[in-house]
Amino acid sequence: MQKSSRLAIYALTELASDPDRQVSVAEIGEKYRVSAHHLAKVMHTLGRAGLVRSIRGVGGGYSFTGNAKRTTLLDIISLFEDTSSDCKMADSTAATPAEWALFDVSCEIDDIAKATFGAITISTMLKQTERRANRR
Repeated sequence: MQKSSRLAIYALTELASDPDRQVSVAEIGEKYRVSAHHLAKVMHTLGRAGLVRSIRGVGGGYSFTGNAKRTTLLDIISLFEDTSSDCKMADSTAATPAEWALFDVSCEIDDIAKATFGAITISTMLKQTERRANRR
């Protein structure tokens, strides 16, 4: 998973935890130890996708506008990465049976990961985050 996808998931989880609250890029960046500049680009993409709203001015920031029960991790990752199921071997003409076997396993792992990301919503992430916080 690319860094932008991870940042987007962190930011949306943070914002969805209290949709009425406005959080600045600087606050989110500080909490997750990431560059505010990189996070601002991620937030812009999330805004274009209709998942966040930008509020300008004093006390401004971002708020969550998506549907936490319907927005999946795969939806978010797809904004930043190619998640198509195009599992093709680069040079299949000279592939050995062992290379094909490993290729098949790799494709299956990709399919399982995609199915898992497609089944986990922001709402699920919020519950998981809360469980983790309570373990401390």
